[in-house]
Amino acid sequence: MAALLATVVLSLGLSAPAQAHTTLKSSTPEKNAEVESLGKVTLEFSESVRFPTLLVRGAGGKRYESGQPVVNGVKVSIGVDESIPDGAYTIAWRVVSEDGHPLTGEIPFTVAGKPSPPATQEAGTPSATPTSAASDAATASATPTAAVAASPAADAQKDEDKPLIPGWIWVVVFGAGGIYLGMVISMRKKK
Repeated sequence: MAALLATVVLSLGLSAPAQAHTTLKSSTPEKNAEVESLGKVTLEFSESVRFPTLLVRGAGGKRYESGQPVVNGVKVSIGVDESIPDGAYTIAWRVVSEDGHPLTGEIPFTVAGKPSPPATQEAGTPSATPTSAASDAATASATPTAAVAASPAADAQKDEDKPLIPGWIWVVVFGAGGIYLGMVISMRKKK
């Protein structure tokens, strides 16, 4: 019993000085950035990480990442479909730090393609018709409504992707169960 107590005290004493946890240093694209095109997403952390998951989600929860995440030291990257349309997107990421702590986050950004060159107006051609101006106004007023309508669907998708019980809780439960089982077996009286 004294040996068990000494082991517990030493393990708690050695783990007491908490070290700084791994953090996200930068991302490409950066948070709230507006980019013309996107071929790859890259995240850089303060320390190397394991088990990365990167998702590039658009309106309605549609995903645009391609392939598997690649870890290169402190950087994690994943390819993005070339057919990604203009719009608002979110990079949802999850990694596990070297000390075993899971880290998650989201990085919003916008893809806004290159602006089209202004059309040259031929002589005698009217610049705009009243019907096209009215349709442009209707389109502009419909856009915010569509974005708001898509938001609850994206939130529902986020809720479905989250596990009910985080993985680290299972590790703690099974670890404590293993320690208890080991103590019971070692404390049995041998005949």
